[in-house]
Amino acid sequence: MTSLEPAKGHLLIAEPSITGDSFNRSVVLLADHGVQGSVGFIMNKPLEYTLSDLVPEINANFSIYNGGPVEQDNLYFIHKVPHLIPKSIEISNGIYWGGDFTEVSKLIEENKISAKEIRFFLGYSGWDANQLLSELESNSWVIVKNTYEKNIINKPDTSFWKEKMIELGGDYILWSNAPENPSYN
Repeated sequence: MTSLEPAKGHLLIAEPSITGDSFNRSVVLLADHGVQGSVGFIMNKPLEYTLSDLVPEINANFSIYNGGPVEQDNLYFIHKVPHLIPKSIEISNGIYWGGDFTEVSKLIEENKISAKEIRFFLGYSGWDANQLLSELESNSWVIVKNTYEKNIINKPDTSFWKEKMIELGGDYILWSNAPENPSYN
């Protein structure tokens, strides 16, 4: 069920059939999509780390999320303050990706940027040129608009996938209450 084409800023909602991998019950924000491939960040998979755990020089308890299975030893971020962070790339609707990390560190230390304005990820979700289109054809994902726009950063993670299942309606509503591991049923 694909009603939209993939595009920067859209959300990929994992179909209930995706189980047992890093995309199980995922909501992915597409940060880039083009002929060479796609990049996104899983928005609803917090890790048990804080920013201070990974970058001890920064004294901040900002949550860290699992961005996806690619380059999980690298830290990435999205934000909504491009006027403060040089070299940011607009995703869409006031949400930006990356920028000058030295400046981000300084802004956090000076309390000029808060967890409500930035979200950090270990790794990212990536697809080669036609890989995402192939996954869409096999009904692995549903694409929806990001109606939260830049406020997606503040979206609670624990119920995000379930909320999107309910919004999709029909049979998806049944899946919204199913156990994460079907063998527990």
